[in-house]
Amino acid sequence: MLISFEGIDGCGKSTQIQLLKDYFDKKGKQVVVFREPGGSAISEQIRSILLSSDADIHPVSELLLFSAARAQLISEKVEPALKESKIVILDRFYDSTTAYQGFGRESVPTEKIQAINAIASLGNTPDLTFYLKISWEESKKRTAHLEEDRMEKAGKDFFERVISGYDFLSKSEERFIEIDASQSINAIHETILMNLPQG
Repeated sequence: MLISFEGIDGCGKSTQIQLLKDYFDKKGKQVVVFREPGGSAISEQIRSILLSSDADIHPVSELLLFSAARAQLISEKVEPALKESKIVILDRFYDSTTAYQGFGRESVPTEKIQAINAIASLGNTPDLTFYLKISWEESKKRTAHLEEDRMEKAGKDFFERVISGYDFLSKSEERFIEIDASQSINAIHETILMNLPQG
């Protein structure tokens, strides 16, 4: 099973991913977690380029770098884990590219990004995607104590477009489970568990 978590920074992805991993661990399931971009040596190197606060990266270059990191992660880590019947949890996947580089950066038309996503994911699609939705204002409150990376410095208008992208995906993709991330940690976790396949 392939599960992805999506949402803007501060939505609580990391917390919910750890809680879900703990849940599966207690069930005796084999589970691995990877972050995007990253998860493999090459992908982590690309991550450092993408998130460097002083880098001036063209939107199309940004799109292709994220996609390159994804293809490496999928081929090197995700597909082998799935073949071993492990549960794979991804902290972001190609929906982030649609939301951030498509809607946020407006780099290329959405349909072209979706074609690139299909290539970069090597044809893999999440079984479930949990979209933890918060407002930009709430995101800023939750991340105020953290140093901003290059993506986080993009500003309110950018992130409002990103949220619109996620909202679009939530309405158009059946695998999306949209969750109000302003709720308590336990309430969100319970909603996630309720939406897992039975068995």
